[in-house]
Amino acid sequence: MNTMRIYMPVLLLAVLACGQERVDLDVVHQIRTEAFDHSEVMDTLWRLSDLYGPRLTASPEVREAAAWAEKTLEGYGLANVHEEKWRFGRTWSPREYWVQLDSPRYEQLGTIPLAWSKSTNGPVSGEVVYAPLGGPRRVLDPKRYQTQIEIWEKQYKGTLRGKIVLLTHELKIAPLDKPEFTRYTDAELADLAKAPEPHAKIAVDLEHIDVPDDPTEAHEYLMSLPPDVMDKFFDARDAVRAKLNQFLLDEGVLAVITSDQRAHTGMLAAEQGGSYDPKFPMAPPTFVVTAEQYNRLARLAEKNIPEKMTVDLKADTNDTAVDSFDIIGEIPGGAKKDEVVMIGGHFDSWHSATGATDNGAGSAVMMEVMRVLKALNLKMERTVRIGLWTGEEEGLLGSKAYVKAHFGDPDTMKITDEQAKLSGYFNLDNGTGRIRGVYLQGNDAMRPVFEQWLAPFRDLGVSTITIRNTGGTDHLSFDAVGLPGFQFIQDPLDYEHVTHHTSMDTYDHAQGADLMQSVAVIASVVYDAANRPEMLPRKPLPKPSH
Repeated sequence: MNTMRIYMPVLLLAVLACGQERVDLDVVHQIRTEAFDHSEVMDTLWRLSDLYGPRLTASPEVREAAAWAEKTLEGYGLANVHEEKWRFGRTWSPREYWVQLDSPRYEQLGTIPLAWSKSTNGPVSGEVVYAPLGGPRRVLDPKRYQTQIEIWEKQYKGTLRGKIVLLTHELKIAPLDKPEFTRYTDAELADLAKAPEPHAKIAVDLEHIDVPDDPTEAHEYLMSLPPDVMDKFFDARDAVRAKLNQFLLDEGVLAVITSDQRAHTGMLAAEQGGSYDPKFPMAPPTFVVTAEQYNRLARLAEKNIPEKMTVDLKADTNDTAVDSFDIIGEIPGGAKKDEVVMIGGHFDSWHSATGATDNGAGSAVMMEVMRVLKALNLKMERTVRIGLWTGEEEGLLGSKAYVKAHFGDPDTMKITDEQAKLSGYFNLDNGTGRIRGVYLQGNDAMRPVFEQWLAPFRDLGVSTITIRNTGGTDHLSFDAVGLPGFQFIQDPLDYEHVTHHTSMDTYDHAQGADLMQSVAVIASVVYDAANRPEMLPRKPLPKPSH
């Protein structure tokens, strides 16, 4: 058989299919081999989580993690590894805490303090008051929250001094009737690839926000908001929460105990009780306990059974603003070294666990991408730069500061000279699930580019390119000033239902094979972007947000 008569047409079709986007399959093979056979991604993640986690912004722990990460990037051979500082707020790092029920029966409670809560200055004991605020769901909407607080304060004013307050309603614990660990099905990916139904653009502002009660739906809704509206929303919510905290402090509350409906079966979900911003008061000592234990406390109170508790919280903090930082490093380019391709993810985490899936995983993958590219000594015409951001959990603060310093101000849309030199930014921040495709973020000119770049990874499940936007990650900071910024589609696994901001966000939930796949995909995309004849196509420059 004349094999050339078979292979030549196939080869010709492959070349024609590539068009402008030349995909070097030999390089793809090299990247796969290095990313799979010599992977260091899980060791990097182990260090970022087990050894250095959690990594709350501006805490001593995140600074220790950063020192290790910077030394490691330098060890890979990266140039210009440094920190870029930006103004943050208070530090906060828990050193010791516990909560126990003393009567009617002794019980040690599973607990985590909420960030930026005051210390107790030693163990404190007091009677328990069940004073649930609002409805049974966690209130996210500042308008409804303000109304509920005003009603609640009138009801309890003058009655809480020296008390330990149960501040949330008893929770209904739903049976686990659905799998917690899932991957996208072909049907779900096909649906995700479809463009949203056309509709007239609706102006969204604080007066038109109506956050759903369901936690998953609420998260999806908030992530869909325009970045400037989301910022105003969280500012408004922080201001309302600050008023509640000031009331509790003025009333002389010893401590606050809460629950969180996102957590179940012994899990804990913990974020912040007070504000990192020194202009707002810190929260009184505030703890979240497991839903099962909280419900017992609430039922005893509802039956008028006297309860007494002892709590202790020691946290290192300060009342003045301090700097945080972003970690930056580069692989210098060749003929077009003044042009840049960036990758990144957020380096900080909440403190409820060790920040493995949110977002130690994304940080470890991006560090490994740089290691792979450097180890293979691939020729890249553009400079490749990594950015590991802090302050993401408080509102994309680190990436916003970097973008404003280097590329432009989304409020005024005054653009810097550097903005014209950034080809694109690629982000990873949705747990440890493998990459299944990419969100185009409305940039349809990138569709044929990604189609050809990602084609060599179809056998690893990378198949979906969607015009849809996705929110809540650092690519939005770049998109806000007219730069091509992209977040990859990832298998959900147990991220949203189990590990996201919970006590389960540990190394045990990381999927090594998925992370290695992500490294290979992103390293190949970065190589292609760095050597593409032209810079990546852009959407029109957005209008100023103010």
